[in-house]
Amino acid sequence: MIYKFRAILDAEEDIFRDIAIEKEATLEDLHNALVNAFGFDGTEMASFYTCDENWNQEDEIPLFDTGDVPGEMRIMNNFILEDNLDQHQTKIIYVYDFFNMWTFLVELAAIEEKVDGETYPALLYSHGQLPLDAPDKTFEADDFGSDFEDDYDEDDLDMFDGDDSFEDFGFEENWN
Repeated sequence: MIYKFRAILDAEEDIFRDIAIEKEATLEDLHNALVNAFGFDGTEMASFYTCDENWNQEDEIPLFDTGDVPGEMRIMNNFILEDNLDQHQTKIIYVYDFFNMWTFLVELAAIEEKVDGETYPALLYSHGQLPLDAPDKTFEADDFGSDFEDDYDEDDLDMFDGDDSFEDFGFEENWN
């Protein structure tokens, strides 16, 4: 069977690629197909993230093991597509180059029979040009500020004014 994915750049413009890949392929194979489809050089770090139906990011699946204990973290080449994505779980987020944060919403659009004579992965359709710079990302957090109340106000912070003991930790003499 062949999985057909649509990878959409998380931007205002419509920029996407349709990719066909064998169901036995790994997430690393899908990563390589995405790198080629969007014209990246493939030298940057990348990760997939599981997500819910509303694209809320969940667990990271990195390209390389970045954990404290080698072998403890599962990486892209440990994940077979058919074991992790199906008609019930169709969405996954892909981030390429963590300095620029190229973010793609990748969705399994179809599962079809393999076509004899075709080589996979295959770029099926390309729409839009990738911009020179990654779109700006807006990071949001839950608003807990309105419910947060402590017992301190501006007058309480005045107690530290003029106290030089915070500035002299004695570590300056350790610098060369």
